[in-house]
Amino acid sequence: MIKKELEAFEKRVKSELYENIIPFWQKHTVDNEFGGFTGYVGPDLTIDKHASKGLILNARILWTFAAMYRFDANPKYLELAKRAYDYLNSYFWDTQFGGVFWLLDYRGQCADDSKKIYGQAFYIYALAEYYLATKDAGALARANEMFELIELHSFDKVNTGYFEICNRDWTVAEGARLSDKDMNEKKSMNNHLHIIESYTNLYRCEHKPKVAEKILGLIDNFTRRIIDRKTFHFNHFFDELWRPKSNSYTFGHDIEGSWLLYEAAEILEKPVLIKKVAEVALEMAQVVFKEGLDKDGGLLYEGRGGQIINSDKEWWPQAEAVVGFLNAYQLSGKEHFLQAALNSWNFIDRCIVDHKGGEWFMKVSRDGSPDLTDPKVSEWKCPYHNTRTCLEAIHRLQAISK
Repeated sequence: MIKKELEAFEKRVKSELYENIIPFWQKHTVDNEFGGFTGYVGPDLTIDKHASKGLILNARILWTFAAMYRFDANPKYLELAKRAYDYLNSYFWDTQFGGVFWLLDYRGQCADDSKKIYGQAFYIYALAEYYLATKDAGALARANEMFELIELHSFDKVNTGYFEICNRDWTVAEGARLSDKDMNEKKSMNNHLHIIESYTNLYRCEHKPKVAEKILGLIDNFTRRIIDRKTFHFNHFFDELWRPKSNSYTFGHDIEGSWLLYEAAEILEKPVLIKKVAEVALEMAQVVFKEGLDKDGGLLYEGRGGQIINSDKEWWPQAEAVVGFLNAYQLSGKEHFLQAALNSWNFIDRCIVDHKGGEWFMKVSRDGSPDLTDPKVSEWKCPYHNTRTCLEAIHRLQAISK
């Protein structure tokens, strides 16, 4: 791909970020009546003022606007990042036991006090980004406090890894289901993926040996236990002893994990580890390229035993495909990965971006038809995947163009 094509690709990504994604969240999600951000915006842009406010949505909003301010020091981004930061600290933080609640009602009252570690990790991820953007010492102190809470209560000191869910008082919960889609098992790939993502961002803030040690442990669990070394797909659910309890795989997690694992290894600056993880990341990206990509450039959702069992194309796997394939190209120099990243972006632009209503459709069917019943904003429909993809793509395309 010649330099002009790379520059055109980057220009399109910037346009999407600045003209669609960020303006949508600025315009439609600030809750001036009850504080913070609204919990639900429907497909027709109708706001439900009484919708619950989820930890994942609010943490991801904090990450998004902190990351935008770090990329482009526009005071409007800082204002929204600070709004999210203040709301999380004032309403989500558990002053009795520490950690953050999973769900609030629209007035900011606790509706679910469980400590789902996935959510605690996203809080660290967002706090670290806010610190990197602002150098606010309080944000870093809170991120470190969260790290210690997770390590004290969720880390399995016998078998390693992290338990899925704790009760409010940090005792390990019997029920371990993150969402209705998930199995009731003690450990999951998804939880570990976002813990390593958050710890990597925390390590960026200050190179603490204990955080580095935990990142190393997570990489070890991924390469020895979570990745199926026969197929190079992630196994999804495990019991306490790391015995796999599921047999399907999602291409979005596979491609997202390929670049997040490499990012985690790279930040530790250990050449042998970087080489080892790069090889794994490339194997995973190649499997996704071969098995998960449709002819139109879109990424299919789920497979089992070499067969597609869910052919929908959700918004977030398309976003992660762009970054994952760019990362694979940077590691290998193989042109088909770069072309796959562009094809993924073309599919996003053609089928996932809502050019009339703004933001992205949550999912489209295999033929590219959007599901017009899905919300634009919800507990799980957030600005993090698409904003991060744009920021990562801009940085990576600039590096490739040099």
